[in-house]
Amino acid sequence: MDRRAFVRLLAAAASAKAAAGLDVAAKERSRAPLAARPQIRTGLPPLKVVSRYSPAAAPGMPGPYPGQVVAVKADKSVDISTGAANDAVVREMMAQGMRALTGAGTTADAWRRFFTPSDVVGIKVNCGGYPYCVSAYEIVAETVRQLMGIGVPVSQIYLYERFQNQLDEVNYAPHLPEGVQIVAAERANRYSDNSGYDPETYLEANLFGEEDTRSNMIRLVSKRLTKIINIPNMKDHGATGATGCLKNIAYGSFSNVARTHQRGKSHTYSVVGTLASIEPLRSRTVLQIMDGLRGVWHGGPFARTTKYVFYPRQIMFGTDPVAIDRLLLDIIENKRREQGVLSIWDRSPSSLKMDDTRARDADPNVNIIIREPGHVEYASSLGLGVYDRARIKVQDVTV
Repeated sequence: MDRRAFVRLLAAAASAKAAAGLDVAAKERSRAPLAARPQIRTGLPPLKVVSRYSPAAAPGMPGPYPGQVVAVKADKSVDISTGAANDAVVREMMAQGMRALTGAGTTADAWRRFFTPSDVVGIKVNCGGYPYCVSAYEIVAETVRQLMGIGVPVSQIYLYERFQNQLDEVNYAPHLPEGVQIVAAERANRYSDNSGYDPETYLEANLFGEEDTRSNMIRLVSKRLTKIINIPNMKDHGATGATGCLKNIAYGSFSNVARTHQRGKSHTYSVVGTLASIEPLRSRTVLQIMDGLRGVWHGGPFARTTKYVFYPRQIMFGTDPVAIDRLLLDIIENKRREQGVLSIWDRSPSSLKMDDTRARDADPNVNIIIREPGHVEYASSLGLGVYDRARIKVQDVTV
């Protein structure tokens, strides 16, 4: 072999080694620690916000406790063999969580930090994970109990979700005092009835050339409620990576949002935070109570089987939705790593089976859309909260 051939052979070997190294590096980046903060992207679709409402002097998000999260954990909160929650333990978790968040001496005083008897309070639940992972009856009922305990009339307490068929399935009414209003904006996810939405408060965006380019705020939110409590679950999501405080309050308070993620692409990166920032939703959402009694680590936001259900057995409290969701990203990512499956940050085309929900449900290494967990950091750029993990203070409480 002459010298030139030998040099070419060495170069080819080096090139192959470098390529292999790059491939390994790419895989490592897809599972990189969440502390690595990507920059906010450019080239995002134009989003036009239309609202006649002005922000409050101190908007509810991020509220009085930016970058602060109380995580209350209790092994006895859920029987993992049956999935049943322990009402007494959950009530104690709620009491200790609210007192720890506010520093109040009594549970009632903690709730008074946010609400007065004159308030009309909405409780945004999440019913999408029926039957195995929805906003827990025990948490919702205790929330109502505490509101009534500080003088909020039962007729001024509203439980809301977008779709009536989902509320019918979950059926909160038997668990709540008579008189609590249970309201949906439309009958089902068919976008055939717009009467429950405010025509004057909306996001305008042409994302895929769709016919209807508006997402309107629920009329109840803009016209009736003065305060909102957000009770999301800890769930994986096929389009956003994880669905927590931000997505529950944003996509659960506006119409026509499924249009943001389709054909393998997700515009949720910028749309989730933008919707959450629209007034008066931003100012009126004053309390975040993340239900982590149960969770979903794949196939979310749905939980039609127990295959991907797990039990964090915790509840998080705060006013900063970004900080709580930042912790949620770690919880879902760590659970998926424990299971040895694809990262929520993976953007590899090889893992994509576009719109094939059956394949996704069968295999946790399949994505149907390139996920956008970066939506949480993007929301921080809109002033909705603290994303930097080093700046988030977590107070752990054990019951």
